[in-house]
Amino acid sequence: MEGATALPVAEPRAWGRLRDRRLPVIPLGIITMFVLVAVLAPLILGRDMLSRIFYGSRVSLTAGVVTVLLASAFGAAVGLVAGYYGGRVDAVLMRLTDATMSFPVILLALILAVTVGPSFANVVVAIAVILWARYARVIRGQVLTLMELDFIAQARIAGAGAWRVISRHLLPNTLNTLVVLVTLQIGYVIIVEASLSFLGAGIPPPTPAWGSMIAEGREFVTSAWWVSFFPGLAILLVVLAFNLLGDWLRDTLDPKLRQL
Repeated sequence: MEGATALPVAEPRAWGRLRDRRLPVIPLGIITMFVLVAVLAPLILGRDMLSRIFYGSRVSLTAGVVTVLLASAFGAAVGLVAGYYGGRVDAVLMRLTDATMSFPVILLALILAVTVGPSFANVVVAIAVILWARYARVIRGQVLTLMELDFIAQARIAGAGAWRVISRHLLPNTLNTLVVLVTLQIGYVIIVEASLSFLGAGIPPPTPAWGSMIAEGREFVTSAWWVSFFPGLAILLVVLAFNLLGDWLRDTLDPKLRQL
């Protein structure tokens, strides 16, 4: 067909380009180190400072990954549906998204965590309930752009239903953006989880969490500064590593940035 156009965004070569670029050794090394520490933490005995930081890495990394996966799955689904159907469906879903995004994340997560009680599952759900709106907004905007392209119209003319268009054409074309956003948001979730634990609404004792460890050391800042310093340093390193990795993925996978 003369007017047909090729799939413009979903490039199999985009992931292949990852092999052509030098890997971000420093952030990957930091993340790998903390992942190994989290896996090996049960083999460490005692309640010394180092072992508690190791155990705390399990809480923070698990909370970050699980929360982001839940929020991104639900948010991406909302964004895909809103962008594809448009009209009233889009209006209702986006008003719900706007209402969710209007609340401060930490404040609303704190209210939810205090209401349902402090536990790992409640913290994950409380953060995910708020964080999904960001994914919905970003994915919906990208879907609206894709809906104006010729290959979507051709798929509809060929008889493809809503599910096929969304799953075979729209979702693959948003994966690059979704991967970058997920990577960047893991560090953000770790900060939120640590904030909740610091305020006493996160993971309850005796499970060590970096936020609660910092809170425990507040009374000993002048005499034992390391009690709060090293958990804070661990948070800084992990969040910085995920942010650097996310920036690298964005520069590698984002077609617009590659043209600059």
